[in-house]
Amino acid sequence: MNNTQLIKELESYHIGKKYNSYMNYGAHMVESDGKFGVRFLVWAPNAVQVSVVGSFNDWDDHAHAMKLIEETGDWQLFIPNVSEGDVYKYKLFLPDGRVLYKADPYAFSSEVRPNTSSVIANPFDYGWHDAKWLENRQSFEPLKEPVNIYEVHLGSWNMKKTGHFDDEYFKSVDPSSFYNYRELADQLIPYLKKMHYNYIEIMPLMEHPFDGSWGYQVTGYYSITSRYGTPDDLKYLIDQCHQNQIGVIFDWVPGHFCRDEQGLMYFDGTELYGDIDHPNWGTKKFNFYKSEVRNFLISNALFFFEHFHIDGLRVDGVTSMLYLNFGLEGEPYKNRHGSSEDLDGIEFLKELNTIIFEKYPFAIMAAEESSSWPQVTHPVDVGGLGFNLKWKMGWMNDTLDYVALDPLFRKGSHNKITFSMHYAHSENFLLPFSHDEVVHGKKSLIEKCFGSYEEKFRTLRLMMLYQYTHPGKKLNFMGNEIAQFIEWRYYEPIEWFLLDYPNHQDHQSFMQQLNKLYLRENALYSKDFESSGFEWLDADNSDQSIFSYIRQGEDEEKLIILLNFTPIHYDAFRIGVPAPGDYRVVIQSDQPPYKPERIRYIKSEPIPLHGKKHSIELSIPGTTGMILKQKQSKR
Repeated sequence: MNNTQLIKELESYHIGKKYNSYMNYGAHMVESDGKFGVRFLVWAPNAVQVSVVGSFNDWDDHAHAMKLIEETGDWQLFIPNVSEGDVYKYKLFLPDGRVLYKADPYAFSSEVRPNTSSVIANPFDYGWHDAKWLENRQSFEPLKEPVNIYEVHLGSWNMKKTGHFDDEYFKSVDPSSFYNYRELADQLIPYLKKMHYNYIEIMPLMEHPFDGSWGYQVTGYYSITSRYGTPDDLKYLIDQCHQNQIGVIFDWVPGHFCRDEQGLMYFDGTELYGDIDHPNWGTKKFNFYKSEVRNFLISNALFFFEHFHIDGLRVDGVTSMLYLNFGLEGEPYKNRHGSSEDLDGIEFLKELNTIIFEKYPFAIMAAEESSSWPQVTHPVDVGGLGFNLKWKMGWMNDTLDYVALDPLFRKGSHNKITFSMHYAHSENFLLPFSHDEVVHGKKSLIEKCFGSYEEKFRTLRLMMLYQYTHPGKKLNFMGNEIAQFIEWRYYEPIEWFLLDYPNHQDHQSFMQQLNKLYLRENALYSKDFESSGFEWLDADNSDQSIFSYIRQGEDEEKLIILLNFTPIHYDAFRIGVPAPGDYRVVIQSDQPPYKPERIRYIKSEPIPLHGKKHSIELSIPGTTGMILKQKQSKR
């Protein structure tokens, strides 16, 4: 590419018309005039000089001064004999005499923290073996398919050893404690298959300096964290997931960036990438008005789809992108209309989703959005933000509040279970019991449940059955499936030793069966976002705290769900059924083995109830949920 072509290409990034900026910016191994080396390109319009310094020139800022492209404010340089694995930074000289050392915003790899230099890497040459998955996913319709997500923090899912050292306030993990991406693939994927999860959502893997941020304070957006290995190692993990029919979702943080001095903050001495402070998070909000910022982020999303073969993004902190004053006291910032919506942030999200779905129609784009903002999952062309899923935070909070109550008082909060169906179809919802609910003194899921040790297990299983039968896609954080009592700690592994104890082993077995049933039964997922997919049988039985409803799928098969949220056992409890016939329990949460050892059918009777002409009578134990299915007639 000659200089005129390069300038034209760069100008397209600066006006936001092209979204593969990572193909030019950063450090690329190329051949130039018969010499092999690395071409560097960085945007720093306020600098008076920029040099590339690194292991290949003894960090000498006189050795490799970059050349300014005045039309765009970019700096470029080709350095021969630089190779993969060399480390580098940009040294920026500012008009006021200051000097800054910055990591490359487009670096494809970084040093292991606490070191902060960028590393020359080639992310484009991995030999993939997931062609069949890529072909099949082209016809995937996530809204009509089962989506059962296992959310995982790779560093603490399992560890070689438990070891950490205390900082002033937080703990840093001994790097030798981590399994690498390839080792995790060999452990994690068999577990996902055993447990019948069909998606994994990985907490942020973009390079971050501080373990205690869990990856949510990013310094290297294109740089996969070196804590667990190389970019190719991560691709191996994703490749193995796809070969085993497991989709991969990345947790992505486009709303704000880390304030560490080697990162994007005051990159060329000015607030080049963002200006508004996030006081709650100690970060800076991206300035979405700038084409270069939008291009940086949208190109980043496309980079992961194209070169890491991901299947979706969970977009963190969407609410903070919708409002100028998120987390701030009062309303110090106003938009051009005098209100506090971030008009540029809104347009960025619409642009992001439009471009993603144009190129990757199968994608899951899930918004972590906690406000009452309308039409988050509606198409952009009808005024929506364009996501296809939204985390249902209200459902999650109401459910957890309800199970924390003494069963004697649950009848007074009956609407905490029924209310979610009033707005269930206003958006395409995902039901999350995520990492956010098991940290910072909130207690683990089982500890949130009211009652004695044994009662907590019964309540947790009942709550999980409720989650899996409520309309919406599913997400559970690692450790939920073994009923871990302590909160999640990013510096320690899940307490796998708990599986030596019968109650925890039984809970894992229940989750395994529930997951398998969910993937198998069309009625539990194919009409999540259609009113015909759900019907209350009895939403008003507050005195007994019992709920009953029907789920129906595309194949017209129906499941009956019965939830008893008190410890009172009923020998003869009657519910209406949608059609005459024989019914059986397919899973029951009260005790192992959770499904009947032998099939026993209950014949319906022509006794009208719950608006149905027929009903059945059955025994329902206390603090128990069950799913019933009608016997299919032979044709």
